[in-house]
Amino acid sequence: MNVETLRYYERRGLLPEPPRTPRGHRRYDEDTVRFVRAIKEAQGLGFTLAEIEEYLRVAGRGRATASIALRVRMAAKIDEIDARLAGLHRVRDDLARVVGCACDSLDHCACGAAYLARRGRDPVTGSLLHVTNGDSAGNTLRQTTLGGAVLPWQDVLHEGPVPAGTRAALRAARAAFLSSCGWGSRRSLGAELERRDRQVVDALRAGRQVVLWFEHDLYDQLQLLDVLALVDEVGAPLERLELLVVGAFPGRPNFHGLGELTASELESLWAERRPAAAETVALAGELWRAVRAPNPALVASWVAASADGGSAGALPFLPAALRRLLEELPSVRSGLSATERRALEALAAGAATPIAAFLAAQATEPAPFLGDAWFFRTLTTLGTGKARLLETSEREQVPPAPPGGDPHAFGRLRLRVTREGERVLAGEADRVELLGIDRWVGGTHLLPGAVWRWDAERSEVVAPK
Repeated sequence: MNVETLRYYERRGLLPEPPRTPRGHRRYDEDTVRFVRAIKEAQGLGFTLAEIEEYLRVAGRGRATASIALRVRMAAKIDEIDARLAGLHRVRDDLARVVGCACDSLDHCACGAAYLARRGRDPVTGSLLHVTNGDSAGNTLRQTTLGGAVLPWQDVLHEGPVPAGTRAALRAARAAFLSSCGWGSRRSLGAELERRDRQVVDALRAGRQVVLWFEHDLYDQLQLLDVLALVDEVGAPLERLELLVVGAFPGRPNFHGLGELTASELESLWAERRPAAAETVALAGELWRAVRAPNPALVASWVAASADGGSAGALPFLPAALRRLLEELPSVRSGLSATERRALEALAAGAATPIAAFLAAQATEPAPFLGDAWFFRTLTTLGTGKARLLETSEREQVPPAPPGGDPHAFGRLRLRVTREGERVLAGEADRVELLGIDRWVGGTHLLPGAVWRWDAERSEVVAPK
């Protein structure tokens, strides 16, 4: 720091005039060093010196209330800081993908940081593009001898709005939702989704081989529908589009997904890929429109028809996956979604922390699909408000889940089911009536007075009354 800056702070009254040595040199103590460092950090966050002075005057008056204008400015600064933190988290995740990436060159990698390193150019895919569910399977695919580029689809389509409308409107809705959950800025997320879609379409139109690697659970099956519906919507050529969709693996009786396989095990599946027939792509487009419809009865009808002997063709895991999606509607018995019910049951059975509850709940899923961050978000929803269904061991509300809250502190929380939670689990009270509701299941927006429900005994949806 320039010495004149220190003298300027003294003239403005931010710093007291320091004592001097016999030769006239100023002597600054540790408190002054810490204070100056705090000023520079605040300026780095966008605070002006005048704003810092105003805050110090308020703080110096003890309990005096800050002016409305100052509080408004402080709130705006908090929003700016939160946006920067979200952006930094996203950059960190992209850099972590590069660290874990086995590509020989960033020219062939589809991750966000590699896109930046290429100055916005798409990857050099050669003749092969692998599309899969996320980074775990994607990084292992890069370690195989199959070659080509890997594109993780990376969207949690069983959470948040998947509304009817154009492809651009869908991307905008997804970007807005994911941004509101703390996963990045709406603009950067929207650009990433658009770039992802374009890579698949451009590869097919260029005559490249595109192989879709997905598994049997809800998370993957919705992504698979999304990819195939995109291809169907734009009319991309199908000659080199192939499917590799699995629900089991030899020697792994508890197979949960492609991400747990080694590079050699993934390579052993290569011969299992099959061409994506025109009727398969058309069926996927039809079902994706049903998922995005505001009325879930269309999905329920198709699931029921499949159970009665209807065929899903080359998409054999879709009926079970879409039934699981319908189970996210509030139950006619308790108002709980299946995920919410499993969460409360796990806590009631003795799982004392969010992590323990997550593991216990996932163990009851026939095809586990939920990530821990989204499960934690469910805990926060159930643990908020006066009529909350769960709370901390100190009888307080559950704090915000990551990434909006501290992941380490959240994981260490001690949780308990409240009396209201016990009544809801027993079917004596209704979750929707106690907590209200504002959430999406596919294209169905659940709001008070417009709540579609799921009747598990009859395997059917029940329209709002």
